Amino acid sequence: MSLRPSALLLIDLQEAFFEKPALAAARGEVLGAVRALAEEARRIEAPIFLITTEHSRDRSTWTLSMIDDDQGYLFHGEESTAVVAELETEGMTRIEKTRDSAWFGTDLLLRLRNLGVEQVVIAGVSTHACIAQTARDAYAHNVRATIVTDAVADEREDHKEMILEQLAGDRQATLATLEEIRERWAPDPG
Repeated sequence: MSLRPSALLLIDLQEAFFEKPALAAARGEVLGAVRALAEEARRIEAPIFLITTEHSRDRSTWTLSMIDDDQGYLFHGEESTAVVAELETEGMTRIEKTRDSAWFGTDLLLRLRNLGVEQVVIAGVSTHACIAQTARDAYAHNVRATIVTDAVADEREDHKEMILEQLAGDRQATLATLEEIRERWAPDPG
């Protein structure tokens, strides 16, 4: 039973992001919800995209703030760029990005179009940056986005809530809990 119009986007589930105290505290809850989402996506044969951030040491992929601070991070091959150990990645398609948005400088849109995907379900970190920008750019590409509220986290809880309210209020994304996604993806009783 495949619900091809949906895909799951897992954003920045890398060790470096969970070094921050607030994200470290949310790690168990968020990754538990992410694992459950991945299981549901596999069950309905929805594509899962594991989207990670990596930069080149030569500064060619650095953001303005990295250039201004003369300090890069998330370099290829470093332990901190590794995907969190709690996540089973088999069968996931990996896409590397260098900016907040999973759409910027990647072939995500082409892949989704080739698969006939019309909407994405988003989980991961950090809500105010990579989650928000990915949702906004989905909207810009006419791809419907749903953010799973109990499968995202931020360095500051007030940022998370404010950004989620703003995205929903501006109709750039819908919000759902893990249980609501499970219901949405449940087998049709008929």
